[in-house]
Amino acid sequence: MHDVYPLLKKTEFPDIFRGKLSTVQINLGYKCNQTCLHCHVNAGPKRKELMTLETINQIIEFIKKFNIKIVDLTGGAPELNPHFDFLVKSVKKLNCHVIDRCNLTVLLEPNKSYLFNFFKKNNIEIIASLPCYEEKNVDAQRGNGVFKKSIKVLQKLNKIGYGVDKNLKLNLVYNPQGPTLPPDQKSLESSYKKYLFDNYGIFFRSLFTITNMPIARFGSTLISKGSFNSYMELLKKSFSSKALKHVMCKSMISIDYLGYVYDCDFNQMLGINLSDFKKKHISTINKLESKERINIADHCYGCTAGAGSSCGGSLL
Repeated sequence: MHDVYPLLKKTEFPDIFRGKLSTVQINLGYKCNQTCLHCHVNAGPKRKELMTLETINQIIEFIKKFNIKIVDLTGGAPELNPHFDFLVKSVKKLNCHVIDRCNLTVLLEPNKSYLFNFFKKNNIEIIASLPCYEEKNVDAQRGNGVFKKSIKVLQKLNKIGYGVDKNLKLNLVYNPQGPTLPPDQKSLESSYKKYLFDNYGIFFRSLFTITNMPIARFGSTLISKGSFNSYMELLKKSFSSKALKHVMCKSMISIDYLGYVYDCDFNQMLGINLSDFKKKHISTINKLESKERINIADHCYGCTAGAGSSCGGSLL
């Protein structure tokens, strides 16, 4: 795989600074039951990296200390970490809102069917990846048979109240098929809702459109196809100063499976540490200053192109 960071390191992206910390995003490991073309984590079934119980306990102590109220779980497939249930139960006792970034098909893996009721019992918000509502496009991006499995899981989630009960949040994520910006989130959400209901009887709360980041597997693919530079030009010419005001790194930190801390999930994948560029472990952090400089590179244009992009979808 191509090393993308040297192409991104030199940047004219505007300086940004941390605000009040409200969210901790935790990468529980790179093991996944899928291998997706757009994956910025380069996750897959052969990856072995998983967060240990010791590191999870250190993160729980951090959450207590800083009174964090939103815990965002990601991977890989976070549910494949053997300590997933323990972490969820522990932070729920601290009155945290828990988000699970679910690829849907993991719930059909052996010994994972219990997660349907586990999610409901713990009132976990599900943000589920479904990069298109048409079967051929999803399978092309995520693997043969993934669409049908995803539909089956969504129907099961609806059956227990997700996407139907307003307190059981089920959101879907759209990623472009290639080096383009996402379309308007609101209009695409309407199309998703109509198509999925008309054809499969599926309900969901919101659609989040997320720009593909020019890093890891997607960035390497762009280089191989000779389209890396043109994609970067698209992101830069689409820069929005309004979106810049709302970028997610201002209110969150990202923790890798070893417990090291980054400004965001994308910086984590590029190995860009916090402001002084020194690796910091979650167990050693006693304070995080507001107005602390956030480390940037050219990939940051992916979060500020067009209507903007974050883990919660469009910024505008």
